Amino acid sequence: MYSSKENVNILTSLLVAHGVRYAVVCPGSRNSAIVHNLNECPEIECYPVTDERSAGFYALGMAQVIHRPVAVCVTSGTALLNLAPAVAEAYYQHMPLVVISADRPAQWIDQLDGQTLPQADALGRFVKKAVNLPEVDNDEMHWYCNRLVNEALNETRHHGCGPVHINVPISEPLFEYTVEELPQERMIHLLTPRCNQSLISLECASQFAAAKKPMVVIGQLSTEDLIPQELFMLSQCAVVVHESLSVGKGGTNFDEVIHVLGDNPAYQPDFVLYLGDTLVSKRFKKWLRGLNDVHIWAVTEDGSIHDTSMQLYGVIEGSPAEVIEDLVNAIKFKAISSTATFKARWDQATRLAAYRAMKFQPEYSQMAAVKYLEDKLGKAIYRYIHYGNSSPIRLANLFAKHYVFCNRGVNGIDGSLSTAAGCSIVTGDEKVLCVLGDLSFFYDQNALWNQNLNGNLRIVVLNNGKGGIFNLLKGLENSPVRDKFVAAEHQTTAQGICKQNNVRYMKATNMEEMQQGIDSLLNKKSTRPVLLEIFTDAAEDERVIKTYYQILKNEKLANDQKL
Repeated sequence: MYSSKENVNILTSLLVAHGVRYAVVCPGSRNSAIVHNLNECPEIECYPVTDERSAGFYALGMAQVIHRPVAVCVTSGTALLNLAPAVAEAYYQHMPLVVISADRPAQWIDQLDGQTLPQADALGRFVKKAVNLPEVDNDEMHWYCNRLVNEALNETRHHGCGPVHINVPISEPLFEYTVEELPQERMIHLLTPRCNQSLISLECASQFAAAKKPMVVIGQLSTEDLIPQELFMLSQCAVVVHESLSVGKGGTNFDEVIHVLGDNPAYQPDFVLYLGDTLVSKRFKKWLRGLNDVHIWAVTEDGSIHDTSMQLYGVIEGSPAEVIEDLVNAIKFKAISSTATFKARWDQATRLAAYRAMKFQPEYSQMAAVKYLEDKLGKAIYRYIHYGNSSPIRLANLFAKHYVFCNRGVNGIDGSLSTAAGCSIVTGDEKVLCVLGDLSFFYDQNALWNQNLNGNLRIVVLNNGKGGIFNLLKGLENSPVRDKFVAAEHQTTAQGICKQNNVRYMKATNMEEMQQGIDSLLNKKSTRPVLLEIFTDAAEDERVIKTYYQILKNEKLANDQKL
């Protein structure tokens, strides 16, 4: 039996029609009718998460895997506001979250009634569409409610994916479940156009074909959004750089290459095609902004302009896969020999940087832990590897040779663990690994406080007792408040958190324990999540990573001739 609330039933029916198959649900009385309906639908699987802030990131992690809309349902009041960080991250990652918030009747807003605030546009510009469903009492209101839900759900994939917000005012009584079947609702279908092929062939492709030093730069972008064959063809005539995925012979250890080469003009491209979203490397973004005499094109799903390089020439609206396919077709007769010298330079530079990274043996530190972990991941089967922001993702940028999931839309530390946990829900028996720092873990510890998790979630917490990234910010060491107030110095451990949430706990305090712990974490079978906490010294972490980059700097003059 379904709820007696007609607007809730219309919403539920259209969620099913538009292909929503997963919902993260949060507790509350005002949203109980919606949660009840979602659970009654055989087509929708519900996952309870008590903390709304965590729930939003759970839904994000699920959407990253299935590439379809995922619903997250909260009650009225501040519960909705707790979703804001995850919604902002989804907006910049172009992930199709469907935020559903129950609301009080309009007449009680701002009347000092419990759990009431203006919700209809509470998420602002971080959603692509916000609708406020009417309470249905006639045919015209039924049509209006249907139309609003269709508009919102279609917007999750119109002009690129993104989050939407459906606000549902519900009057009392709240707990009547008297409807046997959901209504058969009219679904409005959206057909998205192919990207502008004439623009690609006439201007962008002609510039690519004429370039002597072309480069394809790929920011945060799922491997599902790329066409391997076409991307491989591009790599035959251009340097392809993907920060978190090795493509052909390019893209590996790019940050170190830039560190060594600096502004050497022989390695600067004359054409850049930028695909995807945020770049991790601050050094890389600064390098792009310093290029001279270059045509830079960006590909965005919705045609929006993101001028990361500060010298954008043009934007192509369309999916990366479609644009790559059209571009390959347009330049298939391009002479590879014309770009061979440029590619050879970059191939040699990246091979040398990769060799340095492989040969460098850091002393016990966070860097040593990530390097050892990544070496072992080369032999373990993990497709879903999440890194937290700040120090962990920067270390992954040095050593990872696979696609890395990371919330780089807004780059916050909130939600990294919840996103990985949400991912683990929809990957079946496939293991999901999350590597994050201590502040990120403790901030998001409620990711473990639910009944959805099992042994396929593996977690590495890099604990040096503070936000270690702040040790690397030049000049901040002169402030007496750096450690206590800026870097949030602490003495907290994850052991108690693991115990209360039925998570298997391991710890490491030296190189041998760290290596044994990582081996066990990656390979041992378990029916519950497993966490390895690696304790290091922040000052030593700082010294080791500075030593690595100093070695590169010392070799710069000698290697400039070879490169």
